[in-house]
Amino acid sequence: MKNISRNAPCPCGSGKKYKRCHLKQDQQSQRFQKSSRPGIIIKSKEQVEGIRKSCQLTCRILDLLHEFIKPGMTTDQVNDWVHEYTIAHGAYPAPLNYRNFPKSVCTSLNDVICHGIPDGTVLKDGDILNVDVTCILDGFYGDANRMYPIGEISEEAKKLVHVSKECLDIGIQQVKPFNTIGDIGFAIQQHAEKHGFSVVRDFCGHGVGLEFHEDPQVPHYGNPKTGPVLMPNMVFTIEPMINAGRYESRIMSDRWTAKTVDGSLSAQWEHTVWVTETGVDVLSAPAS
Repeated sequence: MKNISRNAPCPCGSGKKYKRCHLKQDQQSQRFQKSSRPGIIIKSKEQVEGIRKSCQLTCRILDLLHEFIKPGMTTDQVNDWVHEYTIAHGAYPAPLNYRNFPKSVCTSLNDVICHGIPDGTVLKDGDILNVDVTCILDGFYGDANRMYPIGEISEEAKKLVHVSKECLDIGIQQVKPFNTIGDIGFAIQQHAEKHGFSVVRDFCGHGVGLEFHEDPQVPHYGNPKTGPVLMPNMVFTIEPMINAGRYESRIMSDRWTAKTVDGSLSAQWEHTVWVTETGVDVLSAPAS
């Protein structure tokens, strides 16, 4: 921060005193530099627009899956459809071969928290399915996921799916310059626990755009005013995983699939968000 007297004219040329103009912003910028890890990438305007295009392809895929997914089909069929659509539109599915992940999407069913591997499992009435899609388009990553009820689901499942979506929306509401990563997690945790659910600790959101996973990590629990400060042109995912029972997870023998320890249902929603000068832009939301 520049060594400027609080009562001196602001260097921006506004004619206001520094304390009435850019002092607070400069102080917050200094907080960002002190609190943030060196790996956090502040994106350029051109990079944000590239990420947006990739996110919009991901969004279209997730939209179309609402019509495609039905009882009686397999999670492998979901994977194959997403793979073919992604390739046909000039992109590449980021999960495929990422750290030896064998498929093009993650399909997380019922008690699977995340990273479920598509296979011959048949979807049946009453299931809840999360499909996690990440496209690489022109070198930019667009990451999002949604829940898909299969047929008629239980009241417990309906409530879990609904509250988990509310958790995502509430987390996004905390995204604005000079809030912190901790503000996002705190808001999500408070809402989930108010409804009797738990927030998974073992997995989190993350920076995204130029790589699949970047800094910062974005936990979905914690305390306000902690963690990295949010600055304009940061891009990251918010993707709360909400369990009907305990928050702990267990990893299956495939070394990817994470399940609840008590067999309870789990639900997740995800968006890629961009911190703007005044708030937030959800890059993976449907275009208005």
